[in-house]
Amino acid sequence: MFSLSELVPLNQHQNRCKLLKPWWEVFMDYLVVLMLMASVLACTEQLSRDRVVCIPMDPVITANTTNHSPSTSGQALTPSSKPPTHVPRNVSPELHSTGRGRRTHLAYQQYVYISQVCYHKALPLCSRFFPYMAMLQSLVLVASGSFWLHFPHTSARIEHFLAILAKCCESPWTSQALSHAARQESIQEKEVVVEERRPPQPPLSSASSSPPVTRTRRTSIDSGTDSPLLKRSVSASYGAPPSPCPSTLSCSSAMSAISLGSQVNFPSSKHFMVDIPRQVMSLDKSDGEQARALFERVRKFRSHCESSDVIYKVYLAQTILKLLMVTLILSYTIPLLSSLSFTHTCHPEEQALVGYATFECIHVLSSLLRKLLVAYLSLLGLYGLLNFYTLGWILHSPLRQYSFHSLKELCSLRDVPDLRNDLAFLLHMLDQYDPLLAQRLSVFLSPVSESRLLGESLERRWGEEKLRAMTSVDAEGFSRLQLVALPRLPPALFTLSQLQVLQLELITDARFTAQVANMTSLRELHLYHCTAAVDPGALRVLQEHLEVLHLTFTQASEIPSWVLSLRSLHELHLSGRLSSDGGVDRSWALGSLRQLRHLRVLVIRGMLQRIPGELCEVAGSLVRLEIYNEGTRLLVLTGLKRMVDLTELLLQDCRLERLPSALLALANLRTLDLQHNNLRTLEELLSLAHLRRLSCLRLAYNRVLALPASVGVLRGLEILDLSNNQLQSLPPALFTLRCLRRLLVAGNLLEVLPAEVKALQLLTELDLSGNRVESLPPQLFSSCLELHILNVARNSLNSLPRGIAALSLLCRLDLRSNSLEELPAELGCCTGLHGGGLLVEDWLFLSLPPQVRAFLSRSCAPSGTHSEGHSRPDSDSFPYFSPTQWSFSSALESQI
Repeated sequence: MFSLSELVPLNQHQNRCKLLKPWWEVFMDYLVVLMLMASVLACTEQLSRDRVVCIPMDPVITANTTNHSPSTSGQALTPSSKPPTHVPRNVSPELHSTGRGRRTHLAYQQYVYISQVCYHKALPLCSRFFPYMAMLQSLVLVASGSFWLHFPHTSARIEHFLAILAKCCESPWTSQALSHAARQESIQEKEVVVEERRPPQPPLSSASSSPPVTRTRRTSIDSGTDSPLLKRSVSASYGAPPSPCPSTLSCSSAMSAISLGSQVNFPSSKHFMVDIPRQVMSLDKSDGEQARALFERVRKFRSHCESSDVIYKVYLAQTILKLLMVTLILSYTIPLLSSLSFTHTCHPEEQALVGYATFECIHVLSSLLRKLLVAYLSLLGLYGLLNFYTLGWILHSPLRQYSFHSLKELCSLRDVPDLRNDLAFLLHMLDQYDPLLAQRLSVFLSPVSESRLLGESLERRWGEEKLRAMTSVDAEGFSRLQLVALPRLPPALFTLSQLQVLQLELITDARFTAQVANMTSLRELHLYHCTAAVDPGALRVLQEHLEVLHLTFTQASEIPSWVLSLRSLHELHLSGRLSSDGGVDRSWALGSLRQLRHLRVLVIRGMLQRIPGELCEVAGSLVRLEIYNEGTRLLVLTGLKRMVDLTELLLQDCRLERLPSALLALANLRTLDLQHNNLRTLEELLSLAHLRRLSCLRLAYNRVLALPASVGVLRGLEILDLSNNQLQSLPPALFTLRCLRRLLVAGNLLEVLPAEVKALQLLTELDLSGNRVESLPPQLFSSCLELHILNVARNSLNSLPRGIAALSLLCRLDLRSNSLEELPAELGCCTGLHGGGLLVEDWLFLSLPPQVRAFLSRSCAPSGTHSEGHSRPDSDSFPYFSPTQWSFSSALESQI
């Protein structure tokens, strides 16, 4: 046995499924119930009262009895019976002869017997089995009537749809969104009425004719603000459970709509917005999260249902099947009406037992069965007509396409998309029950509604106080704010008037509105995988104020088109997979860069095969070009020839094997950075002689085997970086560069530092780390008195000259990983080394005199900052990296 509580889910399922049953389905369900009741009544009568009553018609056949022997006839007669002695001659023996049955007490049993025999032989099949056939047919129709609701491939979608619909009706966001839509429509109607009333005032009678039109439109909109079916407390007060899918407007919402419509007749159009009651329901955090989850659930269900039309096909097949069943039942049931008669003639074969050959029988239920059959066929015919209507509705209506025509009249719900396939079919069926339910579902199909929800949620969670608390000041003194993984920009962001740098990362729907004009200090914008949209009002503000823009993307198509119209932009950083055709996108080949008239710095991190020729359009203003090519070979560099005003050029990870010939045209070039390439020879340095303004040359992380003597033509060179190459010696021409201030040759194969280094009297930094130098020339300490940084770590030095005392400006000295046995006490004369400027091992530092150690250890820990163990340094001011570690780090940074 089972309890009644186990039937509650079934009842709830039936109550929810009725939302998808149109009026003809409900009518057919009632017709099937009536047919089933008629068949059950017939079966009940059949089982309780069904019988036939028979009486004999023929006399005893005398001819046959005379042929019998007297002994046989005498044995058949009872002792008390006597044969008749006189028969009237004027009466026919066939009509008026008395029956000569056996005069025993079995006469009643004989009638019972003959009634049963005649019931099976004389009574037609339809009279005996019609009730059972009708009940079986009714049960089949009952099962086929709701087959599409229980079919495995459709029931899951239908239950999911009904569950979502119930959530949409119960969500507080539904009422708030529909109320907002109603208010927006009322505002538009008032604006239209005010515009119409601006001409000469019409008479009062004509003016009063417009409000009814307004009331008609307003009452057709389910605002949901005051509907009691949405509020569980109000519905509970009436003693009824809350409806999961409210379908009608309450009286209060209708009266509020009429009152809003009646406010049109104001004498003046000024400040008519003040009179509109603004009823905004604030959602708490849990309601907002549930609404966002419901948006995502509706989105996934829509994509799932719109992929197929299985529900539509099953419903169509069910309708056709029911129509065929009705046709078949009517085809073989109607002819049976003629066989239902009250009287029947029975000719039993057991004459010897009853003594009669023909019996006249009557069927007790024949008249009742005829009436029930006529009623059953009438109901069945009406059932078939409804199936014809259903089939016509299916074939003549676009049930696999659904458009919210009524909702698109509302200004805030015009973006509700058109639906198709199963979801469209379900909404068509839902409209037959109550069209207002589709409005409530449309709230969670509208992108504008979702945007408003996200805006309110962000406004609640990301207020102005929280954003100001997240704002920090970077090393350059700029106020910076970073927002990561938000659905959209918080409205409070546009109130930060002091913000200078804004970083947006992984924001799916970033949109800059006209309120960005409040951010008067904004100068730098970072967009990391964030395709931001800009309104026209905001674009004008960005065009005037934005100076630095960083874009990180995956494909070139993600670059917003408005970027190319920022006429005040000074720096543009592009990082992503760029097209191999030389442009960032096809739009770049159309000359859109011409609007960037003030662009001075362009940084590209991508995979280019040639220098884009379109960059020449900004050659007049561009002064620095940086290209990080991520290991892709840069084949064509002829585009550099037109950038004559370029002062800084950086080409890294471009797999260059020689110095580009296009550098000859860059007469104003000051800095040339060709690090992380495949340069093997520098013979082309002679061609750079006319680059008289070149002051910085960086050729680190290449494969240069030898430095040619032509390096001496670069008279104005101040910084030369040849780190991490394969140099074995330094040519004397190098030391003719009198202006050289920084010489970086770390990570090479040098064994000797020439004494000609004394000519570099302006040298401030010398990096010899990671070589094979065994000794330092004394001329270095006697002539290069401007030296501030000396790095000789990871060499083979045996001793340090005492002349180091002359370097009074030396502030950093790295002697780690050498073969030194002691340190000269003259290090105490280098006053700039105190406070951690000396980097050596602990045991080697202890070789100094105590007073020197005390001087050098001042303002720092002796073993934690300036000293180091044998295995690895522990200094942050001058970190240690092996050549392989430097190479790995640079490659990793270039990939990032």
